[in-house]
Amino acid sequence: MPRLKSLLLLVLATLAAPAAAQLRVDVSGGISQPMPIAIPDMPPRVAMQTPAGETTALGRQIAKIVSDDLKGSGLFRPVASPPPVSLTQMDAPDYPTWANTGAQALVQGFVQANGDGTIFVGCYLYDVFAQTELARQGFTLRPEQWRRGAHKCADEVYARLTGEGPYFDSRVVYVSETGPKNNRIKRLAIMDQDGANHRFLTNGQSLVLTPRFAPNQQTIVYMSFQNDRPRVYVYDVGSGRQRLVVDQPNMTFAPRFSPDGHWIVFSMSVANNTDIYRVAASGGRPERLTTSPSIDTAPSYSPDGSKIVFESDRSGGQQIYVMNADGSNQQRISFGSGRYATPVWSPKGDLIAFTKMDGNFRIGTMSPGGGNEKVLTNSWQDEGPSWSPNGRVIMFFRSAQGSGKADLWSVDLTGVNERRIPTPLDGSDPAWGPILP
Repeated sequence: MPRLKSLLLLVLATLAAPAAAQLRVDVSGGISQPMPIAIPDMPPRVAMQTPAGETTALGRQIAKIVSDDLKGSGLFRPVASPPPVSLTQMDAPDYPTWANTGAQALVQGFVQANGDGTIFVGCYLYDVFAQTELARQGFTLRPEQWRRGAHKCADEVYARLTGEGPYFDSRVVYVSETGPKNNRIKRLAIMDQDGANHRFLTNGQSLVLTPRFAPNQQTIVYMSFQNDRPRVYVYDVGSGRQRLVVDQPNMTFAPRFSPDGHWIVFSMSVANNTDIYRVAASGGRPERLTTSPSIDTAPSYSPDGSKIVFESDRSGGQQIYVMNADGSNQQRISFGSGRYATPVWSPKGDLIAFTKMDGNFRIGTMSPGGGNEKVLTNSWQDEGPSWSPNGRVIMFFRSAQGSGKADLWSVDLTGVNERRIPTPLDGSDPAWGPILP
């Protein structure tokens, strides 16, 4: 009887769907009903020990990470306790069984230990109702990279079912904080976007702020109070070495790389006036871009590198301005209530995220021309937005009233899927890096 019921459900669902309909998640509006999706454990080709663990256990862990990634997007609802699958079902899913779980999509896969010491992760995506294969990918990884196989699989599923770009196989650099409110220890830290593979980059002896990835993800630019002098440094992730960007006695801060990695744009205070400058990423003489008798700071390039968005108090309060990359044609774009700070251009180029200070601090977005303003969060103090690689999710930090302790959070462009990002200690100033190569 259960088997007959499954077949009937499958037939009815198939008949109800338009003949040419494609399985797709709508990301344009609010998330009213996440797509049910089945993600069973991934069996091994052969059960074998690897430096990352036994392949059967790896298959369970990889499936769990794929499930967590997709669930965390807010667009998918993984089926609870999916039945196990065998290798023979990789190319021939038992569609009636999956239809009976209510799943509309199915992710299957396997894990294989290769003779050269690498690990292969196979990833398959199926439309349960249409009984069709939608995608298949394979990823060869070093054992220590096994989690990337899960993120890559989740990215493949997400991209195929939403039409959006991937973002799970990426990293975040941020400021890890600990200690009392008036004496915080702040260290650079780096982790995967889901909080895994966490490690500290600096020891906390010098205060650090505003870390930002270079496009190649091998270097990070940030401000450090090393030797009690607030200046901009570049940190090499591989070697741990750092170098001063501009060797001048002035305070330099709020740095960010250009999209091509050739420039670093930053703020510098000279004679009690703060302007925006740029300098070659390799170092050299800085070029002044703004000349207003005000505080101009928090510059961020457009994805094509042709424009820079920044904040300035030249109108009497913090507002958002846009200028050409050479400093010409400076124009104010924010005209709503309150003040605006920390603008950052979306990787798609279609939106600018910002911190809105109008009573509480909240995260919002607007078009590059200043229209279509939308506030996404409504907590006491949310600030410091940073975009996911696909421009669909914004990470920021949220400070608790009274204690000043901060945590990392993310929210999607609908403002609906808000979630906390796990970190070992408190966290602030997140910067989301591009998809890993």
